[in-house]
Amino acid sequence: MSLETVVEDIREKARGDAERILSESDAEGKEITDKARKEASVNRAVGKEEISRKIELEKEQKFSSTNLAAKQKTLEKKRDLLELVRQEIENEISQIKGKEREELTGKLIESSIKEFTGVKDVVVYGNLEDEKLLKSLLKKHKGVKYGGEYECIGGVVMESESARMRVNNTFDSIIETVWTEELKNISELLFGSNQ
Repeated sequence: MSLETVVEDIREKARGDAERILSESDAEGKEITDKARKEASVNRAVGKEEISRKIELEKEQKFSSTNLAAKQKTLEKKRDLLELVRQEIENEISQIKGKEREELTGKLIESSIKEFTGVKDVVVYGNLEDEKLLKSLLKKHKGVKYGGEYECIGGVVMESESARMRVNNTFDSIIETVWTEELKNISELLFGSNQ
């Protein structure tokens, strides 16, 4: 065998090896590329799904937040309206004058005085504008005297130092009691039962 034949055989073998290696490399490269494409596709799908979930979660959070803010605003408006109604009631009652005021105040005195049976040092306080009325109404009750002004829209506060008692029968306290007891009904009248 000649040297040229040996060189030619080596070249043929090298070409064959090179073709085989290139072919294997191509197949391996194609496999890696296909695998990378599949992973990229899966990642895109997972990414889209994750983004969709995040967007949906953000929507839900914003909706909940907006809904809560709206409910709070509605409650504030309802509280404001209830306060306005209460102020209007107090204003209306404070405007009671003449015979009607005299009758109401007289009934409150009678009701309060029952708590002080047998007590001799009963003092009555009331609205400064009612001083004349109170002094006139108290003339019927021995041992009961007018004590001066009490900050209220009307009615009376009676007390006795010896009995260590105080009865608050002011218009204000009656409004407070009725308001507290009837708040649910008042709210239903104003806002309906589905508040």
